[in-house]
Amino acid sequence: MPAEHDYQPRPGLLDDRVILVTGAGDGIGRAAALAYAEYGADVVLLGRTEKKLDAVFDEIVAATKTRPVVVPADLLHASEDAVTTLYHAIRREYARLDGILHNASLLGPREPIADYPVQDWQDVMQVNVNAAFMLTRGLLPLLEEAPDASVLFTSSGVGRRGRANWGAYAVSKFAVEGLVEVLADELAPDVRVNSLNPGATRTAMRAAAYPEEDPATLPSAEDHMPLYLYLMGPDAKGISGRRFDAGSWMP
Repeated sequence: MPAEHDYQPRPGLLDDRVILVTGAGDGIGRAAALAYAEYGADVVLLGRTEKKLDAVFDEIVAATKTRPVVVPADLLHASEDAVTTLYHAIRREYARLDGILHNASLLGPREPIADYPVQDWQDVMQVNVNAAFMLTRGLLPLLEEAPDASVLFTSSGVGRRGRANWGAYAVSKFAVEGLVEVLADELAPDVRVNSLNPGATRTAMRAAAYPEEDPATLPSAEDHMPLYLYLMGPDAKGISGRRFDAGSWMP
């Protein structure tokens, strides 16, 4: 594994790979989709807002020779049937899938458990845990056909050490960490599965969680891309079941 913050992805790192990115319309998902395409991957752009996805699609087409596709989908309403439809669409369009970045997340309210709204709890768990489970499970046949598949789940510091008033978001990220460990053990050595905590990053979700924080003091999503590229690409072959922190990869 490269030394922290020394990784330099080579041109063509992800050539001939197909990668699904959830929450690809903005923030870290957008940055990752653009980075993956820049390094050669065909990217499946999945997100809730079609206008944002179309903008990312246009950027990729203008800057690369890759073949992105847009998949508007609200993971709050994810279902087995919808995942099956996506599976057939990816197989028809690309005949392969080499990676998934589970980036889409719902923050939910910052409330103590005693006051936490039940519907908000269910919504956060649906997007952050259930939808990621359904997507991984439904697309697994494609991943298992790939020679070096990678599945990357987005975690959080509060999913590794619980903190007051983080409610369903923290619990959902603890669940994600457990899902990573189970999948990594079940799928080794054919499919790599890891978690990545982006940490404090200049995104809309961070601003919602910390409204008094100055976003100019935070790293951008683009600053974290070397780690996202490393874990999705062939240089991380054999690395699975690990927890990564984007902050430790920054100079």
